[in-house]
Amino acid sequence: MENQRKQRILISGGGTGGHIFPAVAIANALRRRCDAEILFVGAENRMEMEKVPAAGYPIKGLPVAGFNRKNPLKNISVIIKALKSVRMARGIIRDFQPDLAIGVGGYASGPTLKAAQRAGVPTLLQEQNSYAGVTNKMLARKARRICVAYDGMERFFPASAIVKTGNPVRSALLEKRSTDEARRSFGLQPGKPTLLVVGGSLGARTLNEAMEAGLRRLVDAGIQVIWQTGKYFGDRAEKAAASFKGTATATRFINDMASAYAAADLVVSRAGAGSISELEILGKPCILVPSPNVAEDHQTKNARALSDVGAALFVSDADAPSLLVDTILKAIPDTGLLAEMSKKISTLAMHESDERIVDEALRLIKR
Repeated sequence: MENQRKQRILISGGGTGGHIFPAVAIANALRRRCDAEILFVGAENRMEMEKVPAAGYPIKGLPVAGFNRKNPLKNISVIIKALKSVRMARGIIRDFQPDLAIGVGGYASGPTLKAAQRAGVPTLLQEQNSYAGVTNKMLARKARRICVAYDGMERFFPASAIVKTGNPVRSALLEKRSTDEARRSFGLQPGKPTLLVVGGSLGARTLNEAMEAGLRRLVDAGIQVIWQTGKYFGDRAEKAAASFKGTATATRFINDMASAYAAADLVVSRAGAGSISELEILGKPCILVPSPNVAEDHQTKNARALSDVGAALFVSDADAPSLLVDTILKAIPDTGLLAEMSKKISTLAMHESDERIVDEALRLIKR
């Protein structure tokens, strides 16, 4: 008897950790649940081309890039890359012949999922944010299922296709860590209040500059600091933190985020949907500083959804240089405030989101 063909599932998207980590979490859940062949499609020269193979999955890259709003003349090359990406995506769909295509947002998911839809392949979209991205809005009309993390997404998508699943988080974050051991792993003292500042995979200039200017005030107040700068601020941050060895540590990227979160009494973060989902699952008190450089200012909407119910503190990007350090200094000694925020943010968490999304994916394949 001939061996039955393995199910084939294509996952596309990326550009930032906020897209890549959920995509890998979905792939890992699929691998636990079924013996499927999984292929990723990402954008060339973006971080998914490194992170996805490191997680054990094959990936193909498209030359797709975002539009340059500051210099429209440069968009001629963007259009050429987009047309080439459409052709390449059609070829990938033809060769791989997926039973299902999953899009998580980001540059590559547009041409890839559009090619899948044109070829009659069922598609599932995962929208992380409270304000839908351009790519997912474009693909929604022909998507069989749209997995969301927020209520009210009927504003953007057909209501009949929407399922609220929450956002998947990295499974490693759920591993228990001792607070004392976590602090020691960063070269810090076990018993002192500790702040974690997370600038994202590429970095957040406002957060980094506010930390650089205010680091001495934080250390003088008895606060230890774990400062993740992102890609572009590492040298300056490491130089600033060098004066406070044993009290502050700066690094471009944190591999062991579970320990970083476990070490922290308070987290300062951008308000990307992936970061918020992690903070909710772990019940971490936080100050959210939304990035202004995102479509439709969706990070402010994400952050307000928490701060309006007392689950987080809110500082705008424009106010961060003058207010962020003061807000930290007021919050960390207030253990009652921290406990209340932890309680409230925990109630917003949706657990096992990766499994919920895989439930929907497998239903579509069985159809």
